[in-house]
Amino acid sequence: MELTNRKKKILRAIVEIYIATAEPVGSKAVAQQANLDISTATIRNEMADLTELGYLEQPHTSAGRVPSPVGYRLYVNELMGEHQLTMQETQRINEALNLKMEELDRVIDRAGKVLSQISDYPVFTMAAPKKRITVRRFDLLMVEENAFIAVVMTDNSIVKNKLIRMPDQLSDTQLQLLSTVLNSSFVGLTLEEMEQSLDQMETRSAPGAFQLISLVVQFAMEVLKEQSGQTVHTAGITHLLEHPEYHSLDKAKPLMNYLSDGQEGAKLPVTLSADQNMNILIGPENVNEALKDTSVVMASYDIGDNMRGVIGVVGPTRMDYAKVTARLSYFADSLTRMFGKGELPPGEDEE
Repeated sequence: MELTNRKKKILRAIVEIYIATAEPVGSKAVAQQANLDISTATIRNEMADLTELGYLEQPHTSAGRVPSPVGYRLYVNELMGEHQLTMQETQRINEALNLKMEELDRVIDRAGKVLSQISDYPVFTMAAPKKRITVRRFDLLMVEENAFIAVVMTDNSIVKNKLIRMPDQLSDTQLQLLSTVLNSSFVGLTLEEMEQSLDQMETRSAPGAFQLISLVVQFAMEVLKEQSGQTVHTAGITHLLEHPEYHSLDKAKPLMNYLSDGQEGAKLPVTLSADQNMNILIGPENVNEALKDTSVVMASYDIGDNMRGVIGVVGPTRMDYAKVTARLSYFADSLTRMFGKGELPPGEDEE
């Protein structure tokens, strides 16, 4: 059934009042918010119709109403206005992201923490790994006569290092030779290809030399294996306790445990198709039991090198969707520009 414009205005007012107050909404509050030239009795009748149609719910014996998941869905799809970020919000986001490129996991971890602080909701961030990850370069740095640092840079700009100690002394010439072998034989190879090359090299290398090669290559293989998995970062989980829905620890604890568990976090509902930049899952639209009473708002960003990331906000269904989607969209666009061009979108004063 298509709702009348009056019913839509009333539903929008109820959603926005409930978002702001977390209290069931009565007809008087709707009359003040919706700016409708009708009586509170008429508004009560319309609210009763919206309840019967499934857009509103009446908790317990309260005279007020709260939005249902169906009501939130209509609000998100048709009724909510576009939230304009303030200068302070855009400046804070830009300052947080205007940094030199670091390791990818550190960048997205920091991004999640900043967004969580701005939104007052838990945030998760993840990067979908490339199908083919290889080592771009090996660097070896002498520390002592029997110790050196192996630096591995992957083709997705991840840099890892490890201190390697040897029982015997190692000369600068030997270290340079080792670097030459590594960069000529193990660059551009996947994890499986690197393992095969190492096996082949064992038969044609002196035992001492192979031991050195093997130590560095094994470390490089660990780095590639780590990067082939999907890394999920969560931030601001305790923000849940600031919202009335989660003042009870009995209700908050299962969701907090779900978000903080690394294995469970990897199962977060990342349902974004290749051509989809934003998605909102409301209440029971989340198939996981731990998320059935929450909403999840997700946005994708482009990392480059055929990699795509997702950043999402988790909170009660009484979420300020307009504000969250505006901040999330701006944040995702900022990450895309930062990874792609090393620049950020202009603030509102620069447009």
